[in-house]
Amino acid sequence: MPFTLSIGEKAPDFFLPATDGKNYSLKDFASASALVIFFTCNHCPYVIGSDEVTRHTVEKFQSKGVAFVAINSNSKNTYPEDSFEHMVARMQQHHFPWIYLYDVTQQVAKAYGALRTPHFYVFDKNRTLIYTGRGVDSPRETSKMKVNDLDRVLSEHLAGEPISIPLTNPIGCNVKWEGRPPHWMPDDACNLV
Repeated sequence: MPFTLSIGEKAPDFFLPATDGKNYSLKDFASASALVIFFTCNHCPYVIGSDEVTRHTVEKFQSKGVAFVAINSNSKNTYPEDSFEHMVARMQQHHFPWIYLYDVTQQVAKAYGALRTPHFYVFDKNRTLIYTGRGVDSPRETSKMKVNDLDRVLSEHLAGEPISIPLTNPIGCNVKWEGRPPHWMPDDACNLV
């Protein structure tokens, strides 16, 4: 089995705390016509560089019934900035329009096969994976961005069209795994295309 969830697979369930003080699982987003789950964090320059583009994409599609859930699975022991307290502070400062969950055990990151921050997964209404990979082609410097894959995938899907490119490689920092060096990745983690 590949490390990362494959196209056509179902979304693994989760039960995680959010920065808004609630806990969430997949069923909390059951009414959404599509669900975007993305692995992110507080410190990564690729996340910080693309947050505002992600915000605009979320704002464009939330009104069309798409739900957006961000998950931070990074070890706070590797990067203290990625602690839950810093997540709460970051959401209070930036008021991002998504749910921000904390995966302290990293079990959800392993279930999805998260490779980098950010790493996006798009599921249809049946929670079948229709896209995974990058959000944009230049997340660290969006002034150089030529492609917004997340926007493209959601536009195609909501128009009832097939996803023209269902797989891209996520671009960003690797997930910071507990008890491992900062740049370590699992042996079976590999490029998606």
